[in-house]
Amino acid sequence: MIANKSDFHDFFIFATLSFFALLVFLVVNVFQKVRKTPKLRSVAILVLGDVGRSPRMMYHAESFAKLGFDTYLIGYKGSKPILSLTSLSNIRLSYLSEPPPLVTRIPFVLAAPIKILYQIATILYTLVFDIPRPPEFIMVQNPPSVPTLALVWLVGGIMGSKVIIDWHNLGYSILALKLGRTHLLVNIAKRFEILFGSSAYAHLFVTNAMRNHLEQEWGLIGHKAVLHDRPPSHFHKCLPLEVHELFIRLGRSIPPSLADFLPSASLPYTTQFTEILGLPPCSASRASAPSFMSTPSLRKDRPALLVSSTSWTPDEDFGILLEALKLYESRAREVNLTNCDNSQSKRDSKGRQVLPRIWMVITGKGPLKERYMAEVELLQKNWQYVRCTSLWLEAEDYPLLLGSADLGISLHSSSSALDLPMKIVDMFGCGLPVCALDFACLSELVKDGINGLVFRNASQLAEHLEMLLTSFPSSPALDSLRTTLQRALQVPLNVGPHVHYHVHEEGADWEWGSWSENWNRVVKPLVLRDSERFG
Repeated sequence: MIANKSDFHDFFIFATLSFFALLVFLVVNVFQKVRKTPKLRSVAILVLGDVGRSPRMMYHAESFAKLGFDTYLIGYKGSKPILSLTSLSNIRLSYLSEPPPLVTRIPFVLAAPIKILYQIATILYTLVFDIPRPPEFIMVQNPPSVPTLALVWLVGGIMGSKVIIDWHNLGYSILALKLGRTHLLVNIAKRFEILFGSSAYAHLFVTNAMRNHLEQEWGLIGHKAVLHDRPPSHFHKCLPLEVHELFIRLGRSIPPSLADFLPSASLPYTTQFTEILGLPPCSASRASAPSFMSTPSLRKDRPALLVSSTSWTPDEDFGILLEALKLYESRAREVNLTNCDNSQSKRDSKGRQVLPRIWMVITGKGPLKERYMAEVELLQKNWQYVRCTSLWLEAEDYPLLLGSADLGISLHSSSSALDLPMKIVDMFGCGLPVCALDFACLSELVKDGINGLVFRNASQLAEHLEMLLTSFPSSPALDSLRTTLQRALQVPLNVGPHVHYHVHEEGADWEWGSWSENWNRVVKPLVLRDSERFG
C-alpha cells in the first residue's frame, strides 16, 4: 500500500513538473510567434470534423489556393478529400490526432473532459506551432462552436490573424434537438456562441435568413456577406457512357436482394440502367465486338433511380420517406393492375406501365442508420415496386451517382431554420430535380415547381412521386424540372467588376453559378482588400 502511495506521489510530481515545463515551452514559443507579423496571402482553415466530409471547407481551401494563398486545412482524418487538395502544391493538410484509445475505455464522466482538453491541446499546437508563420486569416466552420470559436478568437488575438467565421448553422440549436431549448447546457452553449462568435474580421453565411437573424439578434461586428453553397465545376449531368461506366464499377456493391428487382445485366455490355446496342452476332468473335458496338444508351425498362443523402441525424426525419414509399407502393399496385384486361386500360399509348419501379438509394453515415435500414428490410419483403438500399460511395463516385439519378429527395429540416442542405446544392449541380421537405428559408434554394417540388408530409411526397414519375422514363413533369435546371447551369452568372463585398446579396430571382463564380464575387474582395493595399 505504501509503495503504491509512493508510486502515485512520484507520478504526481513528475506530471506536475512536466506540465510546468510544457507551459514554459509554450509561453516562450508563443512569444516568439507574436513577434512575427502574419504572412500576407496565407490562411488556416479549421474544421472540427472529418475533412473529407466537409465539402464547403474543402472548396474554400481550393479557392484560397487558386488565389495564390498558402493554405493550411486543419481537421480530422477520415474520408478521402477531393483530388485538388492533394494536387495543389500550396495546400497542406494538417490532421489533428485523436485521443489515445485508452480514453474510450474509461467512464464517460472522465472521458468527456479528457477528450475536450486533448482537443484543445491539439488545435492550439497546430495553429500556433505547426504553421511556420502566423497566417493572415484563420477561417473556422461553425458549428461546432465549442471549443473552436474560443480557440480561434484567442489565437487570432495573440498572433494578429484576422478571423473569418463561416456560419453553417447555430451550434446551440443542434444541441437543443437532443436536450430541448430550455436545457441549462443549451443556454450555456448559446451564450458561449454569442460571446466568441459576435466579433470577427468577417462573417460568411449560407443564407440571407441567417445573416438577417444574427445581425438583428446578436449584433455581429465585422464584415458580413452571404455565400450560398454551390457545387464545384466537375458536378454535372452524366452522359449515358458515364452512367454505364459507373454501374460497371458499382455492379459488385449492388446487394444480391436486388437481383430479381433490377433488370438483368451482362457486363460490360449491359448494366441495370444502360445497354450497348448493335452487339455482334453470336457467330462473331467477342474480340471483334468493339467494331460492332455503338455508345451506351439508357435502357427503357430501367427503374426510376432516386437518391437521398443523409447524415442519419434527428434533424432529418427518415420516417417521412418510409411512409411515402409505402404509399407509392400501394398506389403503384393499384394503378399497375396485374389482371390483363385491367392493365391494358392503365398503360400509356406505348404500352409502358404508368408508374415505374423505384430504386431508392440512400448515401451517408450516421447514428440512426441501422435502426431505419432494419425497418426498411422488413417492409420491402412484401414490396413489388419499391426497393430502398444504402450505399457508401467514394468521393469521386458520389457526383456521378447524382448525375445518373432521376430524382433527388431531401429530408433536411434545419435545427435553426436558418441553413440550407448542401445535398440539394450537389443535386442541382448535377442537373437533378429535387423533392424537398419544407422549412423556413428553403425558398432561397428550392423554387417550388421551377427547379423542384416542396412537401410537408409523407402523403404530399407520395403525390409528388406519382406526378413526376408517371409514364417514366418519358415523364413531362420531370422533364420540365430538368429543363429548368439545365438552362440555369448553362447560363454563366453575371459578375460585375465593381461588386462591393459589404453589400453583396444574391438576387431574389433564382439564379445559379459555380462555387468559383460565387466565391470570387463574395469572398475574394474581402481577403484581398488588405494584401492589395499593403502590396
